[in-house]
Amino acid sequence: MGKSGFMKGNSARKPGERPVASAGKDRSGEKGGPIRFAVARTDLGWVLVAGTVRGLCAIDIGDSRTALIDGLKARFGRGEYSEGDPDSVRWIRRVTASIVSPRRGLDLPLDLRGTAFQRRVWQELRRIPAGATASYGEVARRIGKPRSARAVARACATNPLPLAVPCHRVVRCDGKLGGYRGGVERKRALLEREARPPSMSAGRGSA
Repeated sequence: MGKSGFMKGNSARKPGERPVASAGKDRSGEKGGPIRFAVARTDLGWVLVAGTVRGLCAIDIGDSRTALIDGLKARFGRGEYSEGDPDSVRWIRRVTASIVSPRRGLDLPLDLRGTAFQRRVWQELRRIPAGATASYGEVARRIGKPRSARAVARACATNPLPLAVPCHRVVRCDGKLGGYRGGVERKRALLEREARPPSMSAGRGSA
């Protein structure tokens, strides 16, 4: 794996895709600035969205609002946190809308932090369109590391921005779903929604 760093948003971006920030640190209150966040309940559970001045740095799905907030602070450490400012409210609305209608996508800047290998994997995941899947081995081959399927799976498991970086679209080579940090049933639900024709998703409001 490469040296720890941040994904740069200007390489191999899809047309219209927003850039990914390439600076900052993992601790709130350092170069990335204070962590702003919002939490909302959806039909898939509680969702937390957090970001810095550079963009989104965390999306988490779980069963407990308190556990999501505690997990955010454990990940980023001591520092300044702000809940419910206008930016974080806008982020959470976009994310919850994408849960209802995944084909809308998430056109938001990302402050995405990881090793060089993780960033390569995450960038490749962002190329998988809604309604499609790829195996861990396929992703490994696409990034030029054909023997790294297990490492790809670990990168998916540590993805800090599920939905924005759609790790739920990566499955096992036998077609089985494999793991998902938010739970396999949520992964199944997201894939089923993405498989619907666009007309079935249109007009359905956010949770």
